[in-house]
Amino acid sequence: MKISAGIDFGTTNTTAAITGLNTYPKVIPVEGNDCVIPSAMFFGENNNLIFFGRNAMKKYMDGDPGRFMRSLKRVLGTGLMKSGTSINGRPIGFQMVISAFLQNIKSKLDEAAGQNIDQVVMGRPVFFRDNDPVGDNRAEKELKQIAKDAGFKDILFQYEPIAAAFAHERLLKEEQLAAVIDIGGGTSDFTIIRLGGTCAKKIDRRQDILANTGIRIGGNDFDKRLSLETFMPEFGMGTEYNSGTLAQPKYLPVPTTYFFDLSEWSHVNSLYTYKNINMANRYWNGAGRDEKLGRLVEVMERQLGHKVLTRIEDAKIALSDQDEIKVPMDFLLSKTVLTATRKEFETSITEHTVKILDAAKECVKLANVKPEEIHLVVLTGGSTEIPFIRDKLCGVFPNAKISGEEKLSSVGLGLAFDAMRRF
Repeated sequence: MKISAGIDFGTTNTTAAITGLNTYPKVIPVEGNDCVIPSAMFFGENNNLIFFGRNAMKKYMDGDPGRFMRSLKRVLGTGLMKSGTSINGRPIGFQMVISAFLQNIKSKLDEAAGQNIDQVVMGRPVFFRDNDPVGDNRAEKELKQIAKDAGFKDILFQYEPIAAAFAHERLLKEEQLAAVIDIGGGTSDFTIIRLGGTCAKKIDRRQDILANTGIRIGGNDFDKRLSLETFMPEFGMGTEYNSGTLAQPKYLPVPTTYFFDLSEWSHVNSLYTYKNINMANRYWNGAGRDEKLGRLVEVMERQLGHKVLTRIEDAKIALSDQDEIKVPMDFLLSKTVLTATRKEFETSITEHTVKILDAAKECVKLANVKPEEIHLVVLTGGSTEIPFIRDKLCGVFPNAKISGEEKLSSVGLGLAFDAMRRF
């Protein structure tokens, strides 16, 4: 029996599912008994071993020597794919890094299927790169080659929001006009599609897909805004240093580059160069060894950036349920405790939220339907859990029922449904 697969390689999390002639699509465990694995890797310095997912995060948080990497999907289609990176003193291309992650996922698929799987439908955002068709096309080609390097032979692609629609369709008894909203770690994607009824029996669903839109804004960007607005001032952002002399002082703000890099998963490792650390120390001394700027220097010297971002991501999640939280930075020598509020978070992401709402409305407009005609809104992706965003999106569709089951695994499952049709 030939079995094929669907893989949702996400910026933050990854899921996979299998399907075959006698195998109804099902999500499989990809890390222990969990069907969701964080898209994270840790390269051990002492043993050359690679750890994935929660194991990778634990190795890093425990302080094991090595290189931690996350949000690798955001590198696709950029110049970084060519320039590569350095891992434990050795140059390596990002294609090899991502391929190692997908090889790990493929091994879980093969184990669950009891055979080698060489046919796969890979999920992809509507746009890898905003307003950059060349970069977008390059990103898909890069991911296809990476999947081949990982051991797959027949590789097809499907838009992630369409895959999520397929996953939810099995629950519908009659045809409905649906809006699928997928807000992941790196992108927000939207689809207007007819689901259920006779539509579900079609192999070719192109006529049922009325419109697609997408923008490169997601959960990582919300982390970044929260970081810059609430946390980075506590690491010295906005601090001035004396670039002149004691006799003729000249005060300038510390360059914001360090704080922007510390606020983005895919840029954190760029902080740890000798040049950056040396310059940060010069700014710190020029600022009279300011306490807050000293935290930045410590983060750079001890390579604690991912720990800072993990605390910020945890804060973002906690603020979905709480109005104010304490955020312990207990890995710092000072054991600093910071405070974050829901109001600060919502204010920090307002601009991004407006752009997401505009993209959703544009999708409805392109579909030539009215928001009132949408019967069902399918929410997928972890960032649809943020009340501020969810409530505003749902307000766009006043007559729609909201479906938000299996937010993290619905795309992977839907890709397996697509594989069942196409293979």
